[in-house]
Amino acid sequence: AQVGLQVSCVCFSVSQYLPSTAVNTTLQLKELRERMRPLNISAYIIPGTDAHLSEYIAPRDARLAFMTGFTGSSGTVLLFLLLPVTHLPTCERRCHAAPLLSSHIPPIHPTPRSCVFNVFFFSPASLHLLIRLPAASLAGVPLPLNHEIYFHRSWQVKVEQIRSEMRVSPYEPTALLLSALDETAWLFNLRGNDIPYNPFFYSYTLLTLDEIWLFVHMDRLTEELKVYLNASCTGPLCVRLRGYDSVLEHVKQYVSRPGVKVWIGTEYTNYALYELITPQDKLMTSTYSPVLTTKAVKDETEQRILRDAHVRDAVAVIQLLMWLEKSVPSGAETELSAADYVNKRRSEQKDSRGPSFETISASGPNAALAHYSPTNETNRRLTVDEMYLVDSGGQYLDGTTDITRTVHWGKPTAMQKEAYTRVLMGNIEISRTIFPSGKRGVNMEMLGRRALWEVGLDYGHGTGHGVGNYFGVHECMSCFSSRREPGYYKENDFGIRIEDVVVTYGNNYLTFDTVSLVPYDRKLIDTSLLSSEQIQWLNQYYGKIRRLLGPELDSQGLREEREWMLKHTEPFAQSGSSAAASSSSLTFLLLILSLFHNVV
Repeated sequence: AQVGLQVSCVCFSVSQYLPSTAVNTTLQLKELRERMRPLNISAYIIPGTDAHLSEYIAPRDARLAFMTGFTGSSGTVLLFLLLPVTHLPTCERRCHAAPLLSSHIPPIHPTPRSCVFNVFFFSPASLHLLIRLPAASLAGVPLPLNHEIYFHRSWQVKVEQIRSEMRVSPYEPTALLLSALDETAWLFNLRGNDIPYNPFFYSYTLLTLDEIWLFVHMDRLTEELKVYLNASCTGPLCVRLRGYDSVLEHVKQYVSRPGVKVWIGTEYTNYALYELITPQDKLMTSTYSPVLTTKAVKDETEQRILRDAHVRDAVAVIQLLMWLEKSVPSGAETELSAADYVNKRRSEQKDSRGPSFETISASGPNAALAHYSPTNETNRRLTVDEMYLVDSGGQYLDGTTDITRTVHWGKPTAMQKEAYTRVLMGNIEISRTIFPSGKRGVNMEMLGRRALWEVGLDYGHGTGHGVGNYFGVHECMSCFSSRREPGYYKENDFGIRIEDVVVTYGNNYLTFDTVSLVPYDRKLIDTSLLSSEQIQWLNQYYGKIRRLLGPELDSQGLREEREWMLKHTEPFAQSGSSAAASSSSLTFLLLILSLFHNVV
């Protein structure tokens, strides 16, 4: 259903076949509808996020999965009361929230045929798409553990840095409201474990020019942490601790003061907080808060420890690839056993704190699903006859990793080799490019796709995103330049993705430095398609892997893994080949298809 401009009804026939992953949520849906009926609620909107608009959410916030069984990475449900089509509602904002999902919000009294949603789970921009809000309301300008040993900047330095940005703003904000969980975690150099795969804790922060309020679950604060936050004083660098659920009341009280103006980032502030900041002259908005824009730029210490984490992470991935190379021919390994193995190897590395996301371990046709993760029902046995894709990452006290490698243990087809090589070409072209400072990543994304476009291929996801330092594996501000992941997916056959973490560096002109240190599958690389510059880059990268990873493997006593690494990083011969070769299998195939299409 499309809500706001129109509502459409789609009818489904009951199939005799149900996939093994199907979940029966009949009882939940029935109970929710029974609660909707006496309140005259015609439709209820269920998003897949939490009150902080997080990408990854805790099980307690998995409302969408609980009500529908859907566990995908993105989705929103519009649940109707099964009224006749003529009575389908147009969603108008007539109430705040349903008491079923937010007990601390006052009871609602919706009018007939109303559409209900919880304002804690939508940003102002997302609600603008769902309902008709006044355009002026979106106007504006463009628990926990302390791991401070890994940070160069103390939380006091960070607070003053953000206050400096507030002072120089021409809109003169008096306070900054932080809603995204990684904002507060970064500001105070704190980490928690409330969210799977992400070291975050439930929190809000209200930072003024001379006061700091931190809203957390008070029973989780140790005396040591209170001392760390200077919670016993009242100065500008003293943190005033308040209960997590008191944020609405406190923000409302602050806004009632004369002459205040609150700065928010609309992308991660829920509408429940947003609508408290009235009238409009007390509100300053930007897409992202100054904390998120500042956090996206890693200082020297963060860059150094990030590189250290990737060295240890590469050891775990190489252990996986070497083990699979030896064990897959026996036919005993599966997607799940491979995922378990790499997670186990990572857990053995120094400062490991678990995976940074659910491992994508996919063989054959499963690899053609870009965000597939194996389950007991979908688990596929690994064989030498199919491509295998593993996308995995780890959380370490000094960094967050994310890497994808695609391999083949048998004899890949000519098409598979060329598709892989062209994906690799896109990866290399992004890596070796030099570009002016200030350019947006989307402006360079075509470099990752050009080699595929030349033969009529493409991939249906973004080329990259930012990565944190013991934070989320996805950071919003670097939508391209901190990670590159070109790919290609042939439905019901195979999938290819190559993904590396890179550091952007330079001054007026910038380029990338790859910090992931795992070699690509030589069996899948057709060097006749590579230019001499691309081969040169590849050889330099392999030399870097040998230089940085060799000593680490030696220090861990992994002699066999070191030999495997040396074998797979031998330099490629400079054949003088050109990427413009026109005799490739894909080019020939597309030519035949084009001729056939013209004949038809």
